[in-house]
Amino acid sequence: MASEDKPVFQPKDAINASAQATMIVGTAGVFLSAVQNTLTRQPNVTAWGVITRTGGTIGLFAAVGGTYEFARTVAANLREKDDAWNPAIGGFFSGGIVGLRFRSFPAVLGFGAVLATIQGVFDYTGGKFSGFARDNTVDEYERTEQVRRNKRRPIEETLQELGEGRGIYGPGYEERRRERLKQRYGIDLPQPT
Repeated sequence: MASEDKPVFQPKDAINASAQATMIVGTAGVFLSAVQNTLTRQPNVTAWGVITRTGGTIGLFAAVGGTYEFARTVAANLREKDDAWNPAIGGFFSGGIVGLRFRSFPAVLGFGAVLATIQGVFDYTGGKFSGFARDNTVDEYERTEQVRRNKRRPIEETLQELGEGRGIYGPGYEERRRERLKQRYGIDLPQPT
């Protein structure tokens, strides 16, 4: 019975996934390298500076993306599970690639640990910046109206806590304002038409 509840793990092609990730993240590295080359303050920077001067950025991005995806996919295939440990393993190896630039073993371990933590926690908490997935069976308009009904507060309660002003005015505000101005300053405002 328990084996029917769990989905069967489907192995993934690690070489294909890492090649695609290398190309995608490497392309992002090309754009960042072009921006770095554009912002260089030296007078005779050519278009080839994208490759010659700041080309290390392209290589770093491509290596990090490919290493992350390869390690994540291989870890999933070896463990036969899709959980938050796979991105953490991929993050550790790709962080190690970032740490290699500093030519120090503590930097490799430190960057690996930081990226492993970030990737593992991000995947564990849902893997989205927008929060948890919403129920697709509920109409979005109905869901929004439900939220508004639950969060709406009566105007009397709002006026009692905040008072009038700042765009929040209760019924009869104009008459009370006219009376207050007449008592304090002796100014008689005309009735609105």
